[in-house]
Amino acid sequence: MAKPASPQRRRMENFRKVRSEEAPVGSGDEEGGPGSGPFADLAPGAVHMRVKEGSKIRNLLAFATASMAQPATRAIVFSGCGRATTKTVTCAEILKRRLAGLHQVTRLRYQSVRELWQSLPPEPTPGQKPGEPAASLSVLKNVPSLAILLSKDALDPLQPGYQPPNPHPGPSSQPTAPTSKRSLGEPAAGEGSAKRSQPEPGAAEEDQTA
Repeated sequence: MAKPASPQRRRMENFRKVRSEEAPVGSGDEEGGPGSGPFADLAPGAVHMRVKEGSKIRNLLAFATASMAQPATRAIVFSGCGRATTKTVTCAEILKRRLAGLHQVTRLRYQSVRELWQSLPPEPTPGQKPGEPAASLSVLKNVPSLAILLSKDALDPLQPGYQPPNPHPGPSSQPTAPTSKRSLGEPAAGEGSAKRSQPEPGAAEEDQTA
């Protein structure tokens, strides 16, 4: 038997979420900027990528790859909260595969997000004034927030969340000799010709009597 909805949930069913406002973690924006989030000791010129739930991974990686290709850019930070944390990890892992030798530091924390809800238009009732403004509701939530630093320069390996660069792939191993595909019982190369060169029993006697 389903439990009846709480009064608060019934009230929220009459509202729709208009937007969400994240608490500022830096002065950068989604397209990159000087903000570094929880990494306050970064060198100037570090790029900060704000990953949002609706961000396109292709656009984020195109900007991040072009930025890291510049010699002056030594580090980049991907940060996202709530449902964007999975996309944040995806961006960092793809960039690590594109650019070898990046040092990584991961920081997990909680971030405040303010949601603005607006009441749905009610059914028209007698005596209601036209153009009456809709009621609004503000909700403050604490959601998980993830920040991933990727640096060309070496970082302190003793700090929490540090990961060393991925090892370079070694030289490809020499191909092994092809294995024989003959089935069991099939003669090896040369065996059949050797057997065919031997006269069959009785062949010599037939030649002598001919």
